[in-house]
Amino acid sequence: MTLTTFALIRHGQTDWNAERRLQGVTDIPLNDVGRGQARDAVAGLSGFEWDAVVSSPLGRAAETADIIAAGLGRKVDRRLPDLQERGYGEAEGLQDGPELDALRTPGGFRGAESEESTAARGLAALETLAAEFPGQRVLVVAHGTLIRLTLNLALGSTLASVDNAVLNLAHHHVVDGWQLEYFNGQLLAADVLS
Repeated sequence: MTLTTFALIRHGQTDWNAERRLQGVTDIPLNDVGRGQARDAVAGLSGFEWDAVVSSPLGRAAETADIIAAGLGRKVDRRLPDLQERGYGEAEGLQDGPELDALRTPGGFRGAESEESTAARGLAALETLAAEFPGQRVLVVAHGTLIRLTLNLALGSTLASVDNAVLNLAHHHVVDGWQLEYFNGQLLAADVLS
């Protein structure tokens, strides 16, 4: 039975996160809180041996991955463009309010990547990694919406938003599909998989 384990970590906080602005593919850097969150994430990941560390190429995820990898005594193996956040088009940088409401369309915002496209892109990236690292442990640093939509598609469920720099642990089996063990740092099942 080949079980590939994924730690799916959302990047640390940015100023736009703190201001509740849509970031999307706009390349906003981590703030000092986010860097601290990345350093704190190492403790929850250090109990495992990681076979690969990959991240989105966007700066906030790349820096989070670099901090975590360094804390684990590793380097980031590569940046995968398919792990970047959902593009929100003209809505990027906006907060809730009339200006954002004017851009809303069914399922998103004018010019935004669809949820379906984002989920399919994210799931394809993870399944490619599962095929490349069968039976191994892969640490992925990406973005909240990408992780949430990808897991929703993989599991056939609807998850809440993903917190910054906390453990989401998922397992992929070629036959049985996906199982989520930890979400937002919380154990979901009593039986822990090896």
